[in-house]
Amino acid sequence: MIDLTVDEATLEAVAVHTRDRGVRVPTLAQMRDPGLIPSDVREGLEDIGLWDLHPLNLFRITWHNQPVSRGGGFGGVNYVEWPSELTGVDARIISLIGKWFPTGAHKVGAAFGCLVPRLVTGQFDPGSQKAVWPSTGNYCRGGAYDSNLLGCESIAILPEGMSRERFEWLQTVAGEIIKTPGSESNVKEIFDKCNELAASGEDLVICNQDDESANYLWHVPVTGPAVEEVLAEVMGEGDRYRGFAVTTGSAGTIAAGDYLKQRFPGSVIAGGEAIQCPTMLLNGFGEHRIEGIGDKHIPWVHNVKNTDFAIGLDDEAAMSLTRLFNEAAGQEYLVSRGVDPDVIEGLPLLGISGAANLLSAIKLAKYYEMTGRDIVVTIATDSMDMYRSRLHELSEDRGTFTTHDAVAAYHRHLLGTSTEHVHELGYYDRKRIHNLKYYTWVEQQGKTYEEIQVQWYDDDYWTGIQALADPIDRLIAEFNSLTGLG
Repeated sequence: MIDLTVDEATLEAVAVHTRDRGVRVPTLAQMRDPGLIPSDVREGLEDIGLWDLHPLNLFRITWHNQPVSRGGGFGGVNYVEWPSELTGVDARIISLIGKWFPTGAHKVGAAFGCLVPRLVTGQFDPGSQKAVWPSTGNYCRGGAYDSNLLGCESIAILPEGMSRERFEWLQTVAGEIIKTPGSESNVKEIFDKCNELAASGEDLVICNQDDESANYLWHVPVTGPAVEEVLAEVMGEGDRYRGFAVTTGSAGTIAAGDYLKQRFPGSVIAGGEAIQCPTMLLNGFGEHRIEGIGDKHIPWVHNVKNTDFAIGLDDEAAMSLTRLFNEAAGQEYLVSRGVDPDVIEGLPLLGISGAANLLSAIKLAKYYEMTGRDIVVTIATDSMDMYRSRLHELSEDRGTFTTHDAVAAYHRHLLGTSTEHVHELGYYDRKRIHNLKYYTWVEQQGKTYEEIQVQWYDDDYWTGIQALADPIDRLIAEFNSLTGLG
């Protein structure tokens, strides 16, 4: 759970450091509804770029940013509804767009969620401590960004096999970058490095998204309501919201499904993973190419008991669609199949995991034989801005992407997507997956047997985390008053 105990001895020094940096801390309520953001902040943002290292950009940690690179204000939630000519299903599939967050990915919000409770309680002093950000990509980028705005030294830990763009940008923002062996499947190696740092005696705070309840919490009052806003906008009479389908990753984003299921009790939550590393499906292991989703373990903050489906995705499908959506021959072929050019223009809003999430939604729609009245929502965590080098590597490895390649990718991986590897979870299926947490978290990472049992048997565990949003916002307001910047 999230510790909100205030350390009065440290809090004053933290407030002074933050005041000197000109940092005003936004509340979760302001991230949910930017209409609550003070007018002077809005005016200040008019001359600031979306990725600029400026403390006011903390207020752009929201789904409501105007989709421009500089000087944008706030509006509706950024989303795209994909037509049936592209998806091959009648169901309405919608992706919320993460590109328009600072750093180009919504994980900057989860990082904020993990850091700020420590900051406003005085448990973390950015003037004297380092913040450690372990992940397979976007979360550590978001953490390094947030740390930079706070004037805090940061350590970003990620696998050496991640995309070149991630490392190039991190070199300009993070204080230190540690590359661990392997790729997106090698999460334990990241945890091992965190444990090594923790034992080093250096004064640092480790913000591990896979076991931070605050990662889960941020998405409940921020991402969940953003989806609900989109649904209110697009749903007509007789339309039905059917489910939320995302790759599990650190299990933060999928927490929005908990919020949505509370609002729409008949809806379902589907967690996707690569069949090359089928942890939920087969208690298995392996390596895959869907960057950033992590696996070979069940995150501590995954509310498995509330997850209705495990959906297996072929990483070749995600890579082929990445080429189809971004190479000229692929886009031209999609136009010939009746996909509107405006939709084509929006396809680069999907990164590799965004393409995988789209496939998860398509598979869920096919499983339930959904009609045009049914709506499935997913997330585009980032965009192709993080993966242009992967296109170059694929071209070097496989040759130029041709019309023949486009035909194969479209008909095999979109129209030909099947319900293979779609598993509807019963009670004991979910418990089997939940029990996998024991080996990673209790045996290896110091969690307790008692808490893993409470996670399963006491539903108040998860709603108790959700209930901390308002207390955290009160602490943020008090902290801003203490700094004099509120």
